[in-house]
Amino acid sequence: MSDREPEVALAVAGGSTNAEIAADLFMSVATVKAHVSHVLTKLSLGNRTQIALLAHDADLT
Repeated sequence: MSDREPEVALAVAGGSTNAEIAADLFMSVATVKAHVSHVLTKLSLGNRTQIALLAHDADLT
């Protein structure tokens, strides 16, 4: 993963919206969406909830 993708994934796992993540990480909403999409693809996940479950199971949240 890129440097930013884990940050975005953890923010998703924390329940943040794309707009909240964009504001917190100083990036555009479009960039957040791209990172979320890349995380889903790279981890073979289907949705944001699965990102949250994976992070929770790995004790990252």
